[in-house]
Amino acid sequence: MRESFSVEESGRLDKVLSNHLSQSRNQVEKLIKEGLVSVDHKVILKPSFKVSMDNTVSYEFKQADAQEALKIDFDVEVLYEDDDILVVNKPSGLVVHPAPSVKEPTLVDWLKVRGISLSTISGEERHGIVHRIDKETTGALVVAKNNEAHQKLSDQLQDKSMGRYYLAIIDYPLKDDCIVEQPIGRNPNNRLKMGVNMHGKEAKSAFVKLLSGKNDLEVIAAKLYTGRTHQIRVHLNHLGRHIVGDDLYGFKSKKDKMFRVQLHAYLLYLIHPVSGEKIEVVAPLFDDMSALILSNFDQNEFQKILDSQFLIDKFYKL
Repeated sequence: MRESFSVEESGRLDKVLSNHLSQSRNQVEKLIKEGLVSVDHKVILKPSFKVSMDNTVSYEFKQADAQEALKIDFDVEVLYEDDDILVVNKPSGLVVHPAPSVKEPTLVDWLKVRGISLSTISGEERHGIVHRIDKETTGALVVAKNNEAHQKLSDQLQDKSMGRYYLAIIDYPLKDDCIVEQPIGRNPNNRLKMGVNMHGKEAKSAFVKLLSGKNDLEVIAAKLYTGRTHQIRVHLNHLGRHIVGDDLYGFKSKKDKMFRVQLHAYLLYLIHPVSGEKIEVVAPLFDDMSALILSNFDQNEFQKILDSQFLIDKFYKL
């Protein structure tokens, strides 16, 4: 169905249409380039096209082509759910997004089975994924259940009003709590790895010491101010530290062979996209990480660091 409106203020077509639809400029730009927007009955393909007062802008939304979900034989723990958002505890080994190189079912396939499928105004199919977690990493991940929630959560990700605190077990204690600001880019010698690279993208991470254990192991917490691929792992490697199980970035131990990186998105905070309420969701640790902690750390002390406010307060001192 085609809709129209009369321009009330001159300006760029993408900006005028974005304001009218309350959609991101990025989505509106795609709509224009798809040939779905006209000005005074003439199709316009340039987002920068200047419109004047009393021009008539008409548009239509493209229907998304639904993609068939793969058959799944697993479930994912739901930590929080309402009409607008869903928070899950992603297990290790589960890829978030489909890709040509991914043959197994993904979190997106699980969402399709649950009927969570959002279509953008430019016809792309998406499934509410706002942020990602690496395949081996576990923990809290939020999914938007409608386009309004998706846009608002994406905005929060940009302005840092939404974020996560991670727990990790590392192979040697940090000297001190610290902030690392080093750019990250693709490793020129290994396409699977990222690395600190002066030509890379800006990246900032904060690390705090939480608990010392046997064999020089330490539990730390991490907070990201940017969202680069493998950011926590790369910045720890820059400090000469590695997450237990992270063979890609340098953890090597024949004695303590781990099947995955011991990194967990423990605490998620956000502002509810509809109610405006501040929400915190804690994702319980998975059995493998709990077992490693049980055998190497004082359990009474460990329970103390799991308190949400304790974790948040630790970062105020940086």
